[in-house]
Amino acid sequence: KMRLLSLILSAFITLSATSPAEDPFVIEEMTFTRNEQKIYGELFLPKDPSALVICSHGFGGNMTNLEDYARRFAENGIAAYTFDFIGGGYGSRSDGKMTEMSVLTEAADLNVIVDGFHDRFERIFLLGESQGGFVSTYVAASRPDDIAGLIALYPAYVLQDDAKERNGSTSVMGMQIGQIYNEDALSFDIYDMMPSYEGPVLLMHGTADSIVPISYSEHAAETFPLSEMIMFDGADHGFYGADRRRAAELAVEFVEGQI
Repeated sequence: KMRLLSLILSAFITLSATSPAEDPFVIEEMTFTRNEQKIYGELFLPKDPSALVICSHGFGGNMTNLEDYARRFAENGIAAYTFDFIGGGYGSRSDGKMTEMSVLTEAADLNVIVDGFHDRFERIFLLGESQGGFVSTYVAASRPDDIAGLIALYPAYVLQDDAKERNGSTSVMGMQIGQIYNEDALSFDIYDMMPSYEGPVLLMHGTADSIVPISYSEHAAETFPLSEMIMFDGADHGFYGADRRRAAELAVEFVEGQI
């Protein structure tokens, strides 16, 4: 009986030591600073990552909006960094107020992050949703040699036309913005910048998007030198359920195809 008990105990100890699956990645808190203001984020870091994807959230959002995408990248050996823009939105862990935020202040944030990772990762990709897709496009076009690829999820290329229609109003979807938001949005044309980015671009957009009509991404697909557009039939602004899982898989495949 004692021998049987010893064997059972030994087997239990061995099983306990080996059964928990080793996590394929770790999550590290990482902050950056721009103009003495903190940019808070988290790095999803697998062992020996093949590349880095910097994930930018949309208007009024925060880094948790794209956490599932970051996890999917990391599970496939690709590092991913999610962060809150300065003044980015509700639940933000970065400094700043939304009334001080614009697409150009967010582009400045993203540039700081790209600079911070430049020496750590050989290949850096940008992924952005909605306004984050607009900002990621701006940064990719501003520094094309530093960006290995761009993924834009239902990118808000409409926001400049929206700013014109607001005619100075400082309210967007019920959220208060500052006048800097309108001024910066109207200071350039994002479509004029797109030809400057000759790297690969993946656009994903829902055919039933009620906030950013799909025609804006169709125009972008014709304007980027090297792009692919995937339409999600019946999807509104933002992807959910099966559409979201499909978008994450397509994003992973896109990055894997460039490394």
